Amino acid sequence: MLASILSAYAATAGEITMSQLILCTLASLALGLVCAGLYMYKNQYNRSFVVTLALMPAIVQMVIMLVNGNLGTGIAVMGAFSLVRFRSLPGTAREIGSIFLAMAIGLATGTGYLGIAAIFTLILGAAQFALSYLHFGETQTGDKTLKVTIPEGLDYEGAFDDLFQKYTRSVSLEKVKTSNMGSLFELEYRLTPAAEQSEKEFLDALRTRNGNLPISISRTATVREDLL
Repeated sequence: MLASILSAYAATAGEITMSQLILCTLASLALGLVCAGLYMYKNQYNRSFVVTLALMPAIVQMVIMLVNGNLGTGIAVMGAFSLVRFRSLPGTAREIGSIFLAMAIGLATGTGYLGIAAIFTLILGAAQFALSYLHFGETQTGDKTLKVTIPEGLDYEGAFDDLFQKYTRSVSLEKVKTSNMGSLFELEYRLTPAAEQSEKEFLDALRTRNGNLPISISRTATVREDLL
């Protein structure tokens, strides 16, 4: 089951039969669809990326079949693929992982190890579902980011301490930035809201303190997924 279906490839002077080519390609397409489905599970995606992800194992498989045993062709293909890095934008960790999974499937099917490719894909899929079900790596802090704009005449040090003491459990000033030619300060806080207090009342109290200048509150991003 784990043997290569191309084991007779070397004995036939490097000739791949039509049945071997079709079988490997069908396996690549089927496992590519599984790989794309794993990426789509509980994730935002666009159609072009998942279609490319589904086709990538078959593309890599064909390259491996053509390169097999030819050192010169292998070096040329490596140089061609290295150019893709400069034609693509940085992706998220999940996108990069899915691309590597699709390439691994293509490498396995391109060398004829269809059983290994299928078992590897099933194991990775089961691991992803298990980690997602267990909420592995998720944080439950409930922290939020508060951005407040104040006039330059208002001393931001301690200006909102009484409000923070009433409406939050913890707070820290993360960043201070000037704007509008120095006439305004933009303050950024990281805070944990008090569960028993109203967020609207908190914002209304801040508005009366900062002269009704812009205020925003949002969930704090705890994980950076981009791989640069």
